[in-house]
Amino acid sequence: MKLEQGERIEDLQCKGLKIIQNKSLYTFSSDAVILANFLKIKAGEVGVEIGGGSGVISILASAKNNFKEIKIFEIQPKLQNLCEKNIKLNNLSEKIELIKDDVKNYKKYLSKEVDVVFSNPPYFKVTKDEQDDVKKIARQEVCLLLDDLLKVTAKLLKFGGRFYCVYAAERSAELISKCCQNGLEVKKMFFTENGKKKISLVVIEAVKGAKAGVVILPNLVTNQEDGKFLEELHTKKFCK
Repeated sequence: MKLEQGERIEDLQCKGLKIIQNKSLYTFSSDAVILANFLKIKAGEVGVEIGGGSGVISILASAKNNFKEIKIFEIQPKLQNLCEKNIKLNNLSEKIELIKDDVKNYKKYLSKEVDVVFSNPPYFKVTKDEQDDVKKIARQEVCLLLDDLLKVTAKLLKFGGRFYCVYAAERSAELISKCCQNGLEVKKMFFTENGKKKISLVVIEAVKGAKAGVVILPNLVTNQEDGKFLEELHTKKFCK
């Protein structure tokens, strides 16, 4: 496979899976590994990933889930190119399909509701400190507002379908409130914290049409006190 300038192939240390990354674009972080480890797609189910980036979450999900198919929506051309390469690199073209379009246009590509939707969306408010480049669109709500994410998710999911999301902890109340407004009841959730007990992320599982009642799981510690990333969160540990 031909690599472009700045691209490199990295071993995900998980059942032979690999990922092409480019430091000039948005590279995946622990958010992706945490979400991939948390989400569940059962045998025969169809999933949709909103904002797939390089495709790493869906690719990692293939190691632990016997799903029928995942459709990835990605709006940015440079990340579309990277995601397409990564799907082919891991021989997953029969299980993972890249859709090069805004997820708000999903009706063009899906004829019926799906079982699972998952996303590591842009969860920061838009600032004026950067131009509208690849990284900004991936991190900030330039093209995908939380309202739009949840409205589309609710339409995509069948009754009883599951939504998995990782989001900024400081916006967790907003996330939960807007899930409820769209008929998505949060059933499981946990927070991540660094070695100094600072909370950074919230991770949820919500179910369309479910009754109220949430299980709060223990916090996931991602770093040691010295700031070093914990070995348990490396993809090779995830894969076991």
